Amino acid sequence: AFKAAVLIQRWYRRYVARLEMRRRCTWRIFQSIEYACEQDQIKLHNFFSYLMDHFTPSSSKERDFISRMFISGESFKEAELEKYCDYESMEVPDSYTGPRLSFPLLPDQATALLEAFKQKQQLHARYVLNLLHETRKHLKQLPNISHVSTCYSEEVTVCGDLHGQLDDLFLIFYKNGLPSPSKSYVFNGDFVDRGKQSLEILIILFTFLLIYPNEVHLNRGNHEDHMVNLRYGFTKEVMQKYKVHGKKILKMIQNVFCWLPLATLIDQKVLIIHGGISDTTDLDVLEKIQRNKFISVLRGKKRKDSNRNVEIQEINGQSKVEADPAENEAAPSLSPQPRPAQAPSMTNRREFSRWVRQTVQEQIEWCRRLVDISESEEEELTYSSVVSLTDLDGPCRTREEDWKQASNLSGALSILDILWSDPMPQEGCRANTVRGGGCYFGPDVTEKILEKYNLQFLIRSHECKQEGYEFCHNRKVLTIFSASNYYEIGSNRGAYVKLGPDLVPHFVQYQANKTAHTLTMTQRQGFPVALISRVEESAFRALREKLFAHTSALISAFKAYDKDDTGRITLSNWATAVESVLHLGLPWRMLRPQLVRSTADGMLEYKSWLDDLAMEQRSQEHIQSSLLEVIYRNRSNLETIFRIIDRDHSGLISFEEFRQTWKLFSSHMNVELTDDGINDLVRSIDFNKDGNIDFNEFLEAFRLVKQSQ
Repeated sequence: AFKAAVLIQRWYRRYVARLEMRRRCTWRIFQSIEYACEQDQIKLHNFFSYLMDHFTPSSSKERDFISRMFISGESFKEAELEKYCDYESMEVPDSYTGPRLSFPLLPDQATALLEAFKQKQQLHARYVLNLLHETRKHLKQLPNISHVSTCYSEEVTVCGDLHGQLDDLFLIFYKNGLPSPSKSYVFNGDFVDRGKQSLEILIILFTFLLIYPNEVHLNRGNHEDHMVNLRYGFTKEVMQKYKVHGKKILKMIQNVFCWLPLATLIDQKVLIIHGGISDTTDLDVLEKIQRNKFISVLRGKKRKDSNRNVEIQEINGQSKVEADPAENEAAPSLSPQPRPAQAPSMTNRREFSRWVRQTVQEQIEWCRRLVDISESEEEELTYSSVVSLTDLDGPCRTREEDWKQASNLSGALSILDILWSDPMPQEGCRANTVRGGGCYFGPDVTEKILEKYNLQFLIRSHECKQEGYEFCHNRKVLTIFSASNYYEIGSNRGAYVKLGPDLVPHFVQYQANKTAHTLTMTQRQGFPVALISRVEESAFRALREKLFAHTSALISAFKAYDKDDTGRITLSNWATAVESVLHLGLPWRMLRPQLVRSTADGMLEYKSWLDDLAMEQRSQEHIQSSLLEVIYRNRSNLETIFRIIDRDHSGLISFEEFRQTWKLFSSHMNVELTDDGINDLVRSIDFNKDGNIDFNEFLEAFRLVKQSQ
């Protein structure tokens, strides 16, 4: 019996260890793909920023268009915004049966709002705009760093990312209670995007903020940024739910986001920020930043790490350090911009089309070399990038103008760091190349900040954790994440943390999982295994899509190891080649059994393997394999580009929007195309001839161009 017990125990431990290994591998896949997507977002923004910085409008009409396209929220002054989002002129019809709001708000109205959202009801646009208007007025009165005391309430509850998952917010309120004079909450950013009920979460949080302004505190996250919202779903969600007044609601939300506080201090001992800190984080500077100036944090400029301390010292009025002329001479040289060949006649449409494609491709490659994030470059040209390049040719500025520019740069860097940064186990501070924004900060950087401001520990969010929370840096940094089932049902727990007067953290974990609640007792016994299998399957499906999207690059990488052109490579070379293409930092040798069929001789027929990947994707999309690969790889970027051009968020690109955008491209790329030529181009994309271009037509035009190539 004793031997049997030992055998069972050994088997069980081995079984649990294997399950844990599977769970960790699955987690790495999800997280690597998520961060790669964030990199793509920033690279795309860099590309458009570069085009904008080098585009010279030929008329006030073009200048206004570019202003609307890229400087969305900033172009509205106070009076203009109030007039544009005039909610008082909207009438609520008698047939409306949803919740109603009257100001000042009362707790009963918040309760009614929660019940209405549980019943899938929608708040009328008039009340939404009214709520946003009142929220904006309140936020404008708040400092950049909110101060909370446990003296006035028994405890403070801190929640992390919610990302549009309303069920998680309902579960938090069910377990912990609604905000009240005796129950304070701090919501640490990233309320929106990815989930399908981001707007409802905003409405609930803003409602409680106005009812209990001293007990409810909201920090800004990196997703409270309209440029990020274009890619990750919030903009689309608002326009789908409010087709008539969606543009006004989005405009107001953009303005509200930029007024959200940047941090919260509990009892002057616990600092709560969304992302993290850097070696230049200064809370005194952070308190003085005009946070409303940063509609989108991605528009801030970033420079080499070695220059950051000098920039901050200048702003703080410390000793000025003059730039070393030798450094300017050592600046990286830029390859000359390619000049296009003379345009052929418009009468030969095929020849003209080939010329346009070749010219655009050459210029885009040149732009990409300038603005893309490259590990080999010592200086990263990121965010509103390469503005400094144009500054060299501009008129000399006064010292005051330089100081203002330095202040703006410092503010952008400070906000960028606290919204986008992540902790790392190594000491020091370096650029966060995985996300493409912010930095990695080590335990020494944390210790320095804590000692400087006499703090006990930091609370941050920004990263999904399997248990909903995680300590690092000798328990001095706490990550809290409140969106359960973030990647897939069962992928992670959500959590919130409660702090009393002793500031000792108490955690509550949960999973807002309707699937688990409906299982029978028999099903529940095998639920963890089934859940891991389901999450694992979802992760590998996403990974195979990623592999398929890079088929062409993978073939080139495989051929580098296949010198004799046998069509076969070793499994070790397969793992090395895949990582060299995808740059996901995954343990490919460990993942290989799930991706590659086992072979007797340890060799892989890579063409056959890629054909199998293509077959799997073609079963879902009946498109030619090579075209499907390109669309898989570029769909998110294409959709984001479409939404950037579609400035009124109508879901359609007007002919005028397309014409002005084409001028932006062609002006920089020296593609000489007449207005008639542009009109012919836009009409050829408008397949249904309704005078607008929808996303399907936009995608189809891209597909046809690729097919002709």
